[in-house]
Amino acid sequence: MVKVLYIEDNDDDVYMLKMRLELLGNFEVLTAADGEKGCAVAAAEQPDIILMDVEMPVVDGWEAARRLKGNSQTQDIPIIALSAHALAGEAREGDCHGVRGVRHQTDRI
Repeated sequence: MVKVLYIEDNDDDVYMLKMRLELLGNFEVLTAADGEKGCAVAAAEQPDIILMDVEMPVVDGWEAARRLKGNSQTQDIPIIALSAHALAGEAREGDCHGVRGVRHQTDRI
């Protein structure tokens, strides 16, 4: 079973992703509503991957990613940063916060 940590402050988004992944049967989905809580859950639960919004209250996704990559307990957990924005500058901002491989998708669904 793949353990996914979804760090997101929008309840509708959390519900949608959690429901879809859990219906597949191969995923355990943990959630946190802000970057601070997400960092704590990641350290305690050691998920296989983290999906994280970049705009959140308390601690935003960029700062949370920096903390996670700077923590020996969580530095090797892959992080996928999610955003409703498709700005090219976000990839550069990810590099500045220690997140490598940030890409943006501008295609509309």
